[in-house]
Amino acid sequence: VQLQASGGGVVQPGGSLRLSCAASRSIFSGNIMNWYRQAPGKQRNLVATITSGGLANYANSVKGRFTISRDNAKNTVYLQMNSLKPEDTAVYYCQGRSYWGQGTLVTVSS
Repeated sequence: VQLQASGGGVVQPGGSLRLSCAASRSIFSGNIMNWYRQAPGKQRNLVATITSGGLANYANSVKGRFTISRDNAKNTVYLQMNSLKPEDTAVYYCQGRSYWGQGTLVTVSS
């Protein structure tokens, strides 16, 4: 049983990144999948969520800039992040059922 997140890195303001999270089928199949983020010194917050049928919801801070999607054949959830801002800098975690990925660091800086 596992979640493996990837795709973080350093990007300039206004840039884009795509995060991926490969999950075990027991976590992924038929379940809601979520992306959270935790900035230094702050609490972990929900960024985006997607149902097994593809319905998505977003935190107000990322609406219109981030897109969550899932590939049910690959047991993978994605987070496309566009128009990145310095305040998006955080460790991003994927989450499903009661399981958490290891996190991937996104740094937005010029």
